[in-house]
Amino acid sequence: MKASWTLPSDWSAYPRRGVVVLATATAVLNGAVTAEGQYLTPRTAVAVVSGAALLAGPRLPWFVAPLTAVVATGLWGWPMLSLLLVALFDLAACRRIAMAVGSCAVVLAVNSVAPEAISLWRPQQYGPVLFMLLAVVGGLWMGNRRRLVRALNAQVEHLRIERELREGTARVAERSRIAAEMHDVLAHRLSLIALHTGVLSTRASTLPPPVAERLTLLRTASTEALADLRDVLGALHERGHTTADSPPSPVLRDVHELVEQAREAGQQVELQVSGGAEQAPASHRLALYRLVQEGLTNARKHAAGAPVRIRLDYGGPATVVEIINGAGERAGHGTPSGFGLVGLAERVRTLGGDLHAGPHGVGSWRLAARIPRPAPTAQNGSRP
Repeated sequence: MKASWTLPSDWSAYPRRGVVVLATATAVLNGAVTAEGQYLTPRTAVAVVSGAALLAGPRLPWFVAPLTAVVATGLWGWPMLSLLLVALFDLAACRRIAMAVGSCAVVLAVNSVAPEAISLWRPQQYGPVLFMLLAVVGGLWMGNRRRLVRALNAQVEHLRIERELREGTARVAERSRIAAEMHDVLAHRLSLIALHTGVLSTRASTLPPPVAERLTLLRTASTEALADLRDVLGALHERGHTTADSPPSPVLRDVHELVEQAREAGQQVELQVSGGAEQAPASHRLALYRLVQEGLTNARKHAAGAPVRIRLDYGGPATVVEIINGAGERAGHGTPSGFGLVGLAERVRTLGGDLHAGPHGVGSWRLAARIPRPAPTAQNGSRP
């Protein structure tokens, strides 16, 4: 079974090729020097073959390149040492330490009987051994660095994918919450229509026939619409997954309730309201409730004891909310998920608005949203 080289990315690219070419050229030049200036010799051919094997490392069995370098250095000594150092570096980088040490031992043993002109033991007896040791240590460092970088890159990629999945889950959950809230609102209003038309239908005998007929039609249509709405959106409540800690569904609840609850819990909250809540559509009022709820919760978690200033504007061409909290101490309990703002941004975006959250001054935090009002529906008709 073939095993290929597994080299570090920064060592297997162009820099490594340049090092191999330089080592091959050095081996050829040194071989020519020891052969009295002759380049067309067996040692030159072996040096070229060994260099080619090192260049084609991943495309050959893993042992081919080290074997050619060991043979060349063992037979022709120090002129081929540069090729052996590259092979030892590669072996150590791939964590083939036993093979690297064995190659060093074989080369030193075979070369011990070589002529003095090419011997690795002369004139510096331990010089080649030191170079081999440095090549092995350098390869180990490079291999460990490569594996560490790969592990860190894999971890970063895992965290990125996990964050994307969490953000997607937060967006889907917020959309489901919006649909469930609107289901409650519409179901309530359709129930009122059906109730009142039913009461009027009991007095149909006192009404003109066309009016009584239209009342019956209206009652039937509202009842059917209510049943269809419950069939389509009722599953979004996920009642089976509701727990005692789940927040109540803010079905057109007043923001003043949240503010009073926060004040009772010890928060310093200043509320400024412009216009009447009835001026804003139900979807806007639900979004404002969630924004204020999230802003107060984040202030309790990240700036405990800091004053909170809330500004609501129901009038004008857009519904505006701004929540600013000052600097405070981080609460010692609770681990925020960090994805509440992702869901709120999705809610505001579906309404065509913009959400901004970030630092505001020294130690302060600002959460603001502007949701434009839908264009009024033109009512075209003529009197009979």
